[in-house]
Amino acid sequence: MSTICLIYGCTGQDGSYLCKSLLEKGYEVVGISRSSQPDKKKLCQIGIENDLKILTSNLDELEIVQRTIEKVNPNYIYNLSAQSSVGLSFKKPYETYKSIGSATNSLLEACRLIDFKGRIFFAGSSEIYGNTNLPAKIGSNVEILSPYAYSKYQSYLQVRLYREIYGLNAVTGVLFNHESPIRDNTFVTQKIISGAIECSKNKFFKLNLGNINIARDWGWAEDFVEAIHPIIHAAKLKDHIICTGKLTKLTKFIDLSFKYFNLNWRDHVISNEKFFRKKDIIISYGDPKPLKKDLNWEAKIGVKELINNLIEHKLQNQ
Repeated sequence: MSTICLIYGCTGQDGSYLCKSLLEKGYEVVGISRSSQPDKKKLCQIGIENDLKILTSNLDELEIVQRTIEKVNPNYIYNLSAQSSVGLSFKKPYETYKSIGSATNSLLEACRLIDFKGRIFFAGSSEIYGNTNLPAKIGSNVEILSPYAYSKYQSYLQVRLYREIYGLNAVTGVLFNHESPIRDNTFVTQKIISGAIECSKNKFFKLNLGNINIARDWGWAEDFVEAIHPIIHAAKLKDHIICTGKLTKLTKFIDLSFKYFNLNWRDHVISNEKFFRKKDIIISYGDPKPLKKDLNWEAKIGVKELINNLIEHKLQNQ
């Protein structure tokens, strides 16, 4: 009998790469989409659009979630379905919470009601820690600076509660920033890569960005997805941070992107206050040592290789 994985959010960046990873490991993958006509663009980009079954469902109603799990009868459930933009969460706080906090509660409660014996993974976010003057650990102080961070923190607390109180095999992997060629163009890293390419063709082009005086812990999405496997299969379930532990200033990210084309970014980039967030995290990085110690996972791809990969992919697919 095959091992079945049920993935909410199968058409997003992380969901797509997780589907690919699980298929390569020999699992049967069933994806969930809210739409009866799911956007398979990312699945197509990585060549797996025909390798998994996609059902139409959502996490809005408890009974629907319950029926979906009973129908699929999975061994593992992964919830990577959510509104994923921090910036958009300021404009749509209710929708953001509904897609993260409420959705988490629906999935956990459905699993409790049917006495689900499999394992459940939830995608957490480094945004819950706000500014990290020291590398963030699971027990680090929380600093909520956006509706998105609030929603992710509520999800994290619910998962822990259902694991400790109700005995569900549920766990959260708190992911720090991670990029890939299929990342949506609204994210600043994609804007920088696209801007550098445009500037290499047009010396008069100006790239408008928000606050560039920030620093992040950037990893590679395919890399990070592989960390999910040991976390959900651990002998004892434990929440973990998924990160590189390397802090990179955004100006360094910009510099490396423009240097690929032998350009000076200062000639092309404008920091425009129009694009500043109401509250922004200045420094955010995590501690990778616990995940390495407990489950022997560590990030393989550094930020320079990450940038080169993004540029080369975009140039090849223009």
